[in-house]
Amino acid sequence: MKTILAADIGGTHSRFAHFETDGDSTLTLVDKRWLPTGAADSFAQLLEQLRVSKFSLPADEADIAVIAVAGPVERNSYCAPPYIAWDIDLAGKAAANTFKQAALINDFVAQAYASRTPVGQSARTIIPGNMLSSGTIGVIGAGTALGMASLVPLPSGEYLALPSEGGHGYFPFVSQRELAFQQFYREKSGQHHITGSLVVSGRGLRYLHWFLSGEDLAPEDVTTRLSRTSETLAWAARFYGRACRDFALAVLARGGLYVAGGVAARTPEMLTHENFGKEFLDSPTMGHMLSRMPVFLIDDPDSGLWGAAFHGQQLLRKG
Repeated sequence: MKTILAADIGGTHSRFAHFETDGDSTLTLVDKRWLPTGAADSFAQLLEQLRVSKFSLPADEADIAVIAVAGPVERNSYCAPPYIAWDIDLAGKAAANTFKQAALINDFVAQAYASRTPVGQSARTIIPGNMLSSGTIGVIGAGTALGMASLVPLPSGEYLALPSEGGHGYFPFVSQRELAFQQFYREKSGQHHITGSLVVSGRGLRYLHWFLSGEDLAPEDVTTRLSRTSETLAWAARFYGRACRDFALAVLARGGLYVAGGVAARTPEMLTHENFGKEFLDSPTMGHMLSRMPVFLIDDPDSGLWGAAFHGQQLLRKG
């Protein structure tokens, strides 16, 4: 048996898991820990906090460590996450002395790989369709920000995940009232670039509810007030459907589109609301294509850990 240390470093939480693999297709979750990301002043300190938590797999004993992080990865070993106060450098001396073998990947690359694990297999069907086994898989999800990645099946039977920072692109507003919301968001937040990560995210819920109701509430308080008749939910569902549609078309997700965790996992009504499906299918030129693309919800909060472990398993097979 080989051991894998999987990590999913997010803006709010850092998750760690100990997996074992027989080198073939079996992945077994042995132990896991959640730590507050903001409680550490560096990645090294975060690993020290993991060690003192009596986690079952010391970092220096893992056969491979796969670290997924919420930000763009440079040189396959470095990331300065936009929503975390410190960076991660696996090429640095400290990391080299800690891990036997390590890989750094974007957190949504991990979510893409997760679609091929048990958490992906148990994903909830939101919109039925016809999956092509040879088709590109799209993965999207909103939490602290809006993440995206795609997954391409290879002739070898393995998969290659491709990162994206599409959530940092401008969000498309299409009506006068939506444009009024855009201006409201700019004035209240001080942000000029109103991106997908600002709209389809927890903070987006705050500003959307504020615009529609006049109440400025924390995102978690907004979610407690959402109901099927809520105008905030109706708008949020439409915006999420729009983000999913545009990304599904951008990568031509004939292998299916997976919505991963975060806001949708806590509020699945956002995806089951009629506005989500209506907006997802709304394309005068590609509606017929979208109608054949299935949409799934992965609501397991540890999906990123499973995806990181899946990637580690593929790397171990390559030796």
